[in-house]
Amino acid sequence: MHYMWLNPVASMEDAKVLRGFGGAGVLEVIKDYRGDTFRAVYTLKYSGRVYVLHAFQKKSKSGRQTPGRDIELVKQRFREAEQMAREGQQ
Repeated sequence: MHYMWLNPVASMEDAKVLRGFGGAGVLEVIKDYRGDTFRAVYTLKYSGRVYVLHAFQKKSKSGRQTPGRDIELVKQRFREAEQMAREGQQ
């Protein structure tokens, strides 16, 4: 497992808004490192908190699209973040 620091402030050119979340401000940071591609998905929507929804290494060498199974996981975790924010959990 590779670990690397993704600094979204210093690398906003690597970030894009992930569609399908109703304008909730879900961002995906994409970084290439030593020939591999890594992605981190997060939202800032709730009470000024950052919820990291998913971080992973993209395995497919074809296409830039985020794999469907990863999108489904992000959606599930986004719903959980919404619930936590409603309940005032951190």
